[in-house]
Amino acid sequence: MNNKYLDKIEYPKILETLSNFAVTNIGKELVLELMPFSDLDSANTALVETTEADILLYRIGIPPLSDIANITKHIKALEAQGNLSITSILELASILKFSRELKEYFNSDVDTSFCKVVNEYFSCLYSNKGIEENVFSKILDENAIDDHASTSLWHIRKDIQKTESEIRQKLNSYLRANYIQEPVVTIRAGRFVIPVKQEKRSEVSGFVHDISSSGSTVFIEPTAVFEMNNKLNSLKLEEKNEIEKILHDLTSLFYPYIDELKQNTLLIGKIDFAFAKAKYARSINATQPILNKEKQIDLINARHPLIEQNQVVPISVPLGKHYSCLIVTGPNTGGKTVTLKTVGLLCAMASSGLYIPADVKSSVCVFDNIFADIGDEQSIQESLSTFSSHMTNIIEILKNATTNSLVLLDELGSGTDPVEGSSLAISILNALYKKGCLTLATTHYPEVKNFALVTNGFENASSEFDVESLMPTYKLLIGVPGQSNAFAISKRLGLDELILNEAKSFVSDNSISVEEILKNIYDDKKKAEEEKQKAIAYSNEIEKLKKDLEQKKADLDLSKDDSIVKAKEKAKQILIDAKEEADEIIKEMEKTSSKSEANKLRKRLKEKIDEYGLVESDKPFTPLDISDIHVGDSVKIRDINNDGIILKLPDKSR
Repeated sequence: MNNKYLDKIEYPKILETLSNFAVTNIGKELVLELMPFSDLDSANTALVETTEADILLYRIGIPPLSDIANITKHIKALEAQGNLSITSILELASILKFSRELKEYFNSDVDTSFCKVVNEYFSCLYSNKGIEENVFSKILDENAIDDHASTSLWHIRKDIQKTESEIRQKLNSYLRANYIQEPVVTIRAGRFVIPVKQEKRSEVSGFVHDISSSGSTVFIEPTAVFEMNNKLNSLKLEEKNEIEKILHDLTSLFYPYIDELKQNTLLIGKIDFAFAKAKYARSINATQPILNKEKQIDLINARHPLIEQNQVVPISVPLGKHYSCLIVTGPNTGGKTVTLKTVGLLCAMASSGLYIPADVKSSVCVFDNIFADIGDEQSIQESLSTFSSHMTNIIEILKNATTNSLVLLDELGSGTDPVEGSSLAISILNALYKKGCLTLATTHYPEVKNFALVTNGFENASSEFDVESLMPTYKLLIGVPGQSNAFAISKRLGLDELILNEAKSFVSDNSISVEEILKNIYDDKKKAEEEKQKAIAYSNEIEKLKKDLEQKKADLDLSKDDSIVKAKEKAKQILIDAKEEADEIIKEMEKTSSKSEANKLRKRLKEKIDEYGLVESDKPFTPLDISDIHVGDSVKIRDINNDGIILKLPDKSR
């Protein structure tokens, strides 16, 4: 896509903000080089990358990313089989360390099987803990090699310490003499010396290495320590050679892994880039857009990402399904230009693999180009007027736009005679429509609004303006052409009524009629939108009440079920008690042969049954006829509420 047009919709500002979320310089570079993709597959892959990073942020947390050095020079030195400095070796070892830590992050206990894109980044990282530990065990920091980096180094440094101690002891014996300027041993040109008063210099046999700026002090190396200083310098030279040998050995560890180091650097940058996109998305409450193949835009409650979240007004913009050209009208400072930039910017972000600040299910198309003619284009250098500059841009757009392009035109046809300007605007819009472009344009011309009202493929929209407060609401109303509200605003500001009436008289009846129709449509649409919002609010409230009632019913049902269970348990215990009582009575009945005694026991049994409430005594029943009873039949004995089997038919004695 052309950078000139991306500048118009403020895309570079998005990249600048996004780069602040990158940790590494390579990640920042990848961000600043990001361009919208012009094919659906690439854009989808870029979005998947962002989604995977976002999920990993949620499941595992922020990855252990740190800035890494530019290793271009190090790689060249390795390729030439050269030696590296302490700093360079540390920087290469740090890349291996970061790579290992990133692999451990990704291969943690959390399931990462869903990752298809970033998985390749993490899995391809090369780690070598052996080299890593070897380097960090021998190099303490950028200025120090560990004493135990090699056996030779340890012995050399021991000799250095011993020799320095001997030199100091020897020189300390000079410090009590009256020719010493200050009782301190110091170093000049790498050799230990003592400060001697200028006038006493002849009293000390030795070599003068330096004179103070005032000339009052000379720094003399006494002859007595001359050989000892020579030995010390010789030892330090050995130390330097041994350190160079150690660094050579450490450098050679990296020779076989030049390609892996190059790849790690790029992969760390890509991982940083992916997580920067995810972190930025969270910072602006963005969601994953749907990329469609139908060449449609359906932005739901879209917000301009560069406007403060507590100030931005969401807009919903459908384009491409029922119409391919949307004409936005309304007063100045009403948000028309912001609408154009929001649509263009969010389409560019989505095509770049970025989440967009809009509601879930917002959908956009991947365009081959986004063209924009926005802002004051007056060119003093080329002696072009604003109109000429705009027209130059539009001619270029008409020449290069295709059926897969998005075109954004601000104040189309302005800067010239209104009659000619409106005619040009209609003609340009019609040409873009015939090309098959999706077009979003702003204008003040009523002729363009009227054209959109009666032409298939075109639709009006307006940036709402509150005439009472003389302030824009920045809401976008689709299907409603906007009004300039010049008369109403002038009246509210206090313009004389006579002047207003005269101005209205200059407007043709047809124009007045159209304006009245547009006003009625505007008012009806606004009222309908308000009613719709109320209906949605009522619906949400009803849904909430419904859920509350369902929950209360569920709680009551649970309570009821619990009561039934308790009642059944109680009834079961009653039955057990009743059965035990009945069994005792029946046993007594079986023991007695007296009919009157048996009747008494039956009466007692019936009283117990009534006491436990096991039989509803008032429930009607029909006695069985003797002919209906057979041996082996199962029966229920009502008086004792128990089951039985007919063993023998009754005889005359019973």
